[in-house]
Amino acid sequence: MVETFVQSTDDVVAFLRDQHNLIKDLFEEVLHASEPSSRETAFVELRQLLAVHETAEEMVVHPRARADGAAGDEVVDARLREEHEAKQKLSELESMDIASDEFITELTAFREAVLEHAEREEAEEFTKLKRDLDEGELKSMVAAEAIAPTRPHPGVESAKLNFAVGPFASMLDRARDVISAALR
Repeated sequence: MVETFVQSTDDVVAFLRDQHNLIKDLFEEVLHASEPSSRETAFVELRQLLAVHETAEEMVVHPRARADGAAGDEVVDARLREEHEAKQKLSELESMDIASDEFITELTAFREAVLEHAEREEAEEFTKLKRDLDEGELKSMVAAEAIAPTRPHPGVESAKLNFAVGPFASMLDRARDVISAALR
């Protein structure tokens, strides 16, 4: 999992952009894996990073963008719709045969949607983070990643729901991850 180290607004923006780049790299790793076991390992890492990353954005980035009033609400609402759809698709991908052509086709389409989503976040929300975040928001970013679930949970796309449900979902997801890894 990616290490979280943020002490300033610039660190948060750089950290989130670095995660976007890592997500791109992981998609490539999954799509170009030569063996099903390699594809599965890369997919699990991708799934975990996507889940953790989106949770942190939902808990810290989106509320910050909403502070810009109606324009911020419009941007965040659009990103939340995309995140909900992405969580649903990621859940579908989890249940597919990772060695199938269908998985590759669906993952390729999913990658395009995720990368477009990331570009919109960087253009429409990350610029708003350039304003100084206070120490509490920086700590929230670190905490959000630490307690984030490692699997998609469609329907949990708000800061309030992530704070209420996130720690429990995270605990269950991480236990499930350990069990799944042990059974491989």
